[in-house]
Amino acid sequence: MSTSPRHGKTGKPINNAKLDRVVADARKASEERAAGYREQALKLYAWVCGRCARSFTRENLRELTVHHKDMDHDNNPADGSNWELLCIYCHDNEHQKYEEHLAALSAGRGKTPGSTTKTTTHNPFEALAALLKKDD
Repeated sequence: MSTSPRHGKTGKPINNAKLDRVVADARKASEERAAGYREQALKLYAWVCGRCARSFTRENLRELTVHHKDMDHDNNPADGSNWELLCIYCHDNEHQKYEEHLAALSAGRGKTPGSTTKTTTHNPFEALAALLKKDD
């Protein structure tokens, strides 16, 4: 006897058809949004990776992606100020660096604006100016 999957918290059966429809709609909306800003970015910028300077032609243009500088894929100003064109390798690298940055912040190893992380207060050259003035 086969049972349908159930929600982990409520125990109610999961409506797979509805879930599939929601996921498909979300993917379609995301692809439409991406196609719009990608086309804009390709018109605004030279087809060159902003990191490694690799050039692209129509034959390999599929390997050139639009990177959102602030990591917000919904922030798509018409002037392209939040975009940069990156090859797929550099784009993956940018997102990996961002993930590592977030991991460091959550582990307490990074500084965020307004954080109260203690900094070094010792200045080994503090008295240097006074010593130099004595010799004058």
